[in-house]
Amino acid sequence: MASQYMPVRTNDLPQDETFDPIHIPEKSKAHEQHHNPYSDDERGYDHYGEPSYTKSADDSSLVENAAKVGRSNYQDMDYAEPPQPPPPAEKASPFARFLGGGQSSLQQRIDMKRRGVGRQRYPYLVWLLTAAMCAVFIYELIANKNAQGSVLSFKPVVNYMLGPSSTTLINIGARFPPCMKRIDDVPPTMPIACLNNTANPATEICTIEDICGFGGFHGKDPDQWFRFITPIFLHAGIIHLLLNMLAQLSVSAQVEREMGSAGFFIVYFAAGIFGNVLGANFALVGRPSLGASGAIFGTVAVAWVDLFAHWKYHFRPGRKLAFMTVELIIGVAVGFIPFVDNFAHLGGFVMALFVGTIFYPVISVSRRHKIIMTTFRVLAIPVAIILFVVLTRNFYTSDPYAACEGCRYLSCFPTASNNRCRGTGLTMTSSSP
Repeated sequence: MASQYMPVRTNDLPQDETFDPIHIPEKSKAHEQHHNPYSDDERGYDHYGEPSYTKSADDSSLVENAAKVGRSNYQDMDYAEPPQPPPPAEKASPFARFLGGGQSSLQQRIDMKRRGVGRQRYPYLVWLLTAAMCAVFIYELIANKNAQGSVLSFKPVVNYMLGPSSTTLINIGARFPPCMKRIDDVPPTMPIACLNNTANPATEICTIEDICGFGGFHGKDPDQWFRFITPIFLHAGIIHLLLNMLAQLSVSAQVEREMGSAGFFIVYFAAGIFGNVLGANFALVGRPSLGASGAIFGTVAVAWVDLFAHWKYHFRPGRKLAFMTVELIIGVAVGFIPFVDNFAHLGGFVMALFVGTIFYPVISVSRRHKIIMTTFRVLAIPVAIILFVVLTRNFYTSDPYAACEGCRYLSCFPTASNNRCRGTGLTMTSSSP
């Protein structure tokens, strides 16, 4: 019977191979992808498979509270309790909210102050005022072209600010005391160069009442009181406008962001109007004055209030104080230029110190600081009112020169061209003072 077993071929049996210690057998790509260098390949033992690597008494809470995909639960390790949101601000009175309180917590207000973040993001009122002043200046140039045939005044005297003639500026609304009250040295019937005059000496002669415009005077005496306000929107020339708008869009804009538009409106116009009141009292009566400088100086004064009220919250306050001092000195020096009035600068600055103290949102971290600020605010209110009333009354009822003969030199540098700052400062033979 045939055998049930097949013969075994020797070629099918595994052959002994010579051991080569340098030779490393090739491994499959699948093996390389799944190979764990920390596991025992011979026994298939994975050290990470032990429970001690995944669960222990120390990190059991971390594993059990592990984050879902795309989330993070790190806070569970570091905090016994989840972080709490800041407490809501206490409800404040309407006036306190107007001053900046009650909108956020004290710590939030401090953080915002340190970061330079104000009550509102955009200075809407500054933008509106800047657009209005640019539009009014275009009107000034058109008025001068209609009167003299050119948008800029070059005859008989050049306006170095690159703008209209002085008679055109007076006619449009510059501060000019002879148009506001009766001045014996400059009566309404006094002859003066007409708007269209370009000759020197003047060949076209008009009266003060003609130059003042706005329909003349409604009685025997000048009565154009609105010239305390209109000069804020007027500028003597292109250079004057650019300098003021640069300051307004930087310093004034930041003050509006921090105060809010309502408080800024009060400070801006209180400073601008009072600056013209002070200038009408003590500057040369025959020199027209105009510009937003007094109002802008008022916003600079508010920046001083902010610096001293929040000294420890400002970055390098000493350096900032030095810079602001230099800025103030330069502004006063500019006040000696024709058409620009230092009294408007100084008056706006002083008035804004009081009004800014009243309306600027000050952060008080202690009861003592709050009492001090409240005291300053209470005292500032009557002082601001008294200054307005006394100086306005003094302008209409008294001779300011009699009270302070040397004050004129604060806004007039004596030269031969201005008669050493003596007299009224008005001449009939030129189109600029």
